[in-house]
Amino acid sequence: MNRFGVTLFWFSVLTGSAAAENFIEPGQWKVTSGITVNGNTLQPQTKARCLTPEQTDDLVKTFSPVMGSVNSTCERTEYEAAGRKLKWHLQCKGVLDMDVLGNFDFDTPSHYTAIILTKGWMSGSLTSDVKAELEGERVGECQQ
Repeated sequence: MNRFGVTLFWFSVLTGSAAAENFIEPGQWKVTSGITVNGNTLQPQTKARCLTPEQTDDLVKTFSPVMGSVNSTCERTEYEAAGRKLKWHLQCKGVLDMDVLGNFDFDTPSHYTAIILTKGWMSGSLTSDVKAELEGERVGECQQ
């Protein structure tokens, strides 16, 4: 998507909303992502990420995308946190129109799954269709 002048950062690894609810535990996490771009499946990737207690206290900030685009305006059109699930929807209009939908399921304090769907259009034509399937698993304490 960078080639279209858009930067999209997903804080796609770990955390929960309120510490009292303990959706996600702080610590070292292994996050595996399976990505499909315009119908082509890429090799799954696994990355490590350390989540601090502060990060695990803010579900929205940690698991919502930060959108920045050239000559476009973005707004969150939907946000729902119910039980151990988080769903959000962002739409951007401008030179590059984007539609980004995220669904997260924090099934235990040490595991979550998510699907993020991103579509981009230029001049009314679909140019990018991305599906990211994520699985996060806590593997221990953060490495110093």
